[in-house]
Amino acid sequence: MFNRTMLRAAAALASISLVAGCGLFSDDDAEGAKPVVVGTTSAPSTLDPAAAWDGSWELYRNVFQTLLSFPTGSTSPQPDAAENCKFTDATNTAYQCKLRENLTFSNGHKLDAAAVKHTVDRILKINVNGGPSGLLGSLSGVETQGDRTVTFRLTKADATFPFILATPAMSLVDPAEYPLDKLREDGKLTGSGPYTLESYTEGSEALLKKNASYNGFADRKNDAVTIRYFKDSEAMVSALKSKTIDVTNRGLTAEEVTALQEKKSGNEGLQVVETVGSDIRYLVFNPKDPAAAKLPVRRAIAQVVDREALVSQVYAGTAEPLYSMIPKGIASHTTSFFDTFGDPDIDKAREILQDAGIDEPVELTFWFTTDRYGSATAREFAELKRQLDASKLFKITLQGKPWKDFQEGYKNGKYPVFGRGWFPDFPDPDNFIAPFVGKNNALGTPYESSEIAEQLTLSRRETDRGALAVSKQFERAQEVLVDDVRLLPLWQGKLHIAASEEIAGCERAMDPQTIMQVWELHRKASW
Repeated sequence: MFNRTMLRAAAALASISLVAGCGLFSDDDAEGAKPVVVGTTSAPSTLDPAAAWDGSWELYRNVFQTLLSFPTGSTSPQPDAAENCKFTDATNTAYQCKLRENLTFSNGHKLDAAAVKHTVDRILKINVNGGPSGLLGSLSGVETQGDRTVTFRLTKADATFPFILATPAMSLVDPAEYPLDKLREDGKLTGSGPYTLESYTEGSEALLKKNASYNGFADRKNDAVTIRYFKDSEAMVSALKSKTIDVTNRGLTAEEVTALQEKKSGNEGLQVVETVGSDIRYLVFNPKDPAAAKLPVRRAIAQVVDREALVSQVYAGTAEPLYSMIPKGIASHTTSFFDTFGDPDIDKAREILQDAGIDEPVELTFWFTTDRYGSATAREFAELKRQLDASKLFKITLQGKPWKDFQEGYKNGKYPVFGRGWFPDFPDPDNFIAPFVGKNNALGTPYESSEIAEQLTLSRRETDRGALAVSKQFERAQEVLVDDVRLLPLWQGKLHIAASEEIAGCERAMDPQTIMQVWELHRKASW
């Protein structure tokens, strides 16, 4: 599906070890040792895949199966629960998968074609606002042929559909445990993935054990993994240094990364691995808010925000300014916001507002989550407030909430301006535009653009994702995003894993979706 151009672009997502140790001289005989303990600041918002289009995928990838997935080193979807998948027509509107033989869920129930259809049908039927149903806009229906064959009928050509099936949003669930018309409410989880969820304490801990009935691509290097959830990165780093956790995943601040990379007292026996990230941060403007609905207000903010100062002050060395929703390392990346607005310029911003008859400082509340993207988020928004307030053109109030409450607020349209982060569902430019537009998008804030929709439709007809025509279509879509300023890209990050030197497999643990595959982690028997 990818040509060489796209392969090179997607390859930028591959993990790059900055230390000479993480997994290079490991001994697989270490399997079966005590559980590897992973710390993260990204706790699941729900255990039901039909409700989540967020960091909950970190858990799902390791306990559920999908028809296709991204094995380490792969930049295109490969079979997982499926034995094989392919488009069966010349128009790319019929996609068929044949399941592996003898698949079962961890409770012993059969995983067959009917379970696949049930999984997808319930996502569409429950239709959670801001949930994964937004990924299935091109799907018209699911058909089964016998126990092992499933055909997805699409309303239009969609070359990205195999990528969608490879996301944890399409985690396969047992019809006996997951009702068709409502979310599962017993706080439990049943999957067919590499691990079973032995126990779960919300916001605290998930205990994973190797699934004896698993039949898929993952080569598990350990028997069990404990995931511990932290409210802030300071506590997580402290736990790493005290050896109560073995690995960190997401949430480290720039200062913490820099400090951990230094071989000084307290860092003995630790390593830091860096992956070239495609995660982005951006602002969302709510058109229902009287101030944020005004294009001149949004354009003036875009003219004032100083990304260089932002990443320098808050994310030194661990992020870089972003001038498009499509980040570097992904095909069709441009610098469209810089091309339009150039360097920050308060005088130009003032002129934009005055031409619109806006003479008084614009009052706006910026909302952010306090526990999803790491402890630096609060300082990031403090810096944005400082910049905008200093222009004398804006008066910004900041409000932060824990992710679960924050998510409920933005889905219900309560926030004038709010910050979001995005970790890719799959390594294709489509995934940095399509999720944010349309009536039912991942932001819970409708953004309907007929021209962007047209460009996405055209691009999805092309299975060669690196073709010149596809690049042109995404370039135009990015120009529309600049014209509207409904979304304002801020920065693109790098992902860092800090771990005990006893742990191997770190450099292989991040897949192209930047989701940690915990089965790659294991203890070294010796140096």
